[in-house]
Amino acid sequence: MDSMPYIIDTLYALFAMTLVIFMVPGFAMLEAGIVRTKNVTAVLTINILIYSIASLCFLLFGYSLAFGHLGSETMSKFATFLFQMAFVGKAINIISGGVSERAKVIPLTIFTVIMASVLYPTVVNITWGSNFLEGTILELSIHDLAGSTVIHSTGGWALLAAVLIIGARNGRYTPDGGIRVFPASNVPLVTLGAFLLWIGWFGFNGGSVGSIASKENADLVALTILNTNTGGLSGAIIVAIIMQIMFKKFDITMILNGALGGLVSVTAGANLFDIYTPVLIGAIGGGLVVFSVFMFDKLRIDDPVGALSVHLVCGIWGTLAVGIFCSNGNDITLLGQLKGIVVVGVFAFVSSFIVLYLINKVLPLRVKKDQEVQGLDVEECGLEAYPEFKRAF
Repeated sequence: MDSMPYIIDTLYALFAMTLVIFMVPGFAMLEAGIVRTKNVTAVLTINILIYSIASLCFLLFGYSLAFGHLGSETMSKFATFLFQMAFVGKAINIISGGVSERAKVIPLTIFTVIMASVLYPTVVNITWGSNFLEGTILELSIHDLAGSTVIHSTGGWALLAAVLIIGARNGRYTPDGGIRVFPASNVPLVTLGAFLLWIGWFGFNGGSVGSIASKENADLVALTILNTNTGGLSGAIIVAIIMQIMFKKFDITMILNGALGGLVSVTAGANLFDIYTPVLIGAIGGGLVVFSVFMFDKLRIDDPVGALSVHLVCGIWGTLAVGIFCSNGNDITLLGQLKGIVVVGVFAFVSSFIVLYLINKVLPLRVKKDQEVQGLDVEECGLEAYPEFKRAF
């Protein structure tokens, strides 16, 4: 047996895994730059705990629930595990950003244990894994290369459940129906975080192809990464145009979220699209980010980083886009994609809401009002990120 393809695919999986791990500081920097200075340390603390706890729980419990056993014939089984492990924390990072500035660390870490051990692996099981729904009416036939639904929408549905329970930040919405803007505390950090996520996406989607050890697979990996990048480019550009038309301003935080929305939008089918279709898919994703941000604020659903718009809304759109542009009437259909969205969405939202509701009854998810005003850096961590700064509010 020629061991060279095995070695090449193992090295590629480890390289892709490393790129995906770069998304950990990406999420951390983006969130740290978005929140007010009094909450930066708390955000960073939650991010390192999510990565550590989620990865360990996936090793101990989650992987076996998702896939049944540790094994691979085409590469090292340990490389296979590490690549899948790199994914698990991302669904939970989506939640942490959306509840930042008012959520306690300990209840979030408890939810991380349950999410990484049971909830996320169950979604993986019925989509990518051993599939305990096989042969039932709920069996799914969904093409989701790297997780527009499995990761992004799952995290988005869990975040929606969390926000409905925890509520908006103090002072975000005024009694007269107004919206108080909390400006980003560090725009360079937001930009750095977004670009780290963008780079990590190449491993996220490219690594999900599974093999690079043949000419055909090498071409497919390159196409997948090209389409991934195109979606991000298109999303950023369309949001810049929309913001200029609507407000005569270029909002860098919204443009960056537009890029991320475009990346999410092509994640389900980056290996299937031609090189031009992602331009349209990413542009639609970017546009959805802008208008869904306004929609969620209109509904008084407070999401400081725009994670619901980027991950939930664009995750749904990206999964549907596969059925719209790549349907073959057999294993890829619009109906099959829609069924996957609904089944995963119902499970992720309902199960997350129940778990978070029960946690909240025992250990309140939200800090007290005076603690929120003081800032979570002091109250939760005892260490301010910017101790020399005078707070505006």
